[in-house]
Amino acid sequence: MSAAAKPAIRRDWWSKTLAGALLGLSLAFACSGLLALALAGLPMGIRGQLAMWSLPPVWLGVLSGVYFFHSGLRAWAWLGAANGLAFGLLAVFRLS
Repeated sequence: MSAAAKPAIRRDWWSKTLAGALLGLSLAFACSGLLALALAGLPMGIRGQLAMWSLPPVWLGVLSGVYFFHSGLRAWAWLGAANGLAFGLLAVFRLS
């Protein structure tokens, strides 16, 4: 296989990585808050631990799945929309 036939690494992997790291973390915080609100019937110690330990799997899941997006711009757009929806739901449920 010649050097010219090798597939090149896409140039937008930095953009995807930053989208997954930054927007994935904020999305994980929003999901953790939604989980804490959904488990309002549990004692605070258990609810807090469940919300706290749900954060890394969500963040790492988003961070690893961000490379399935076609471009970095799509990753930023979709994760930004998911963040807006999650934080919007969090605000609605906290105020009601």
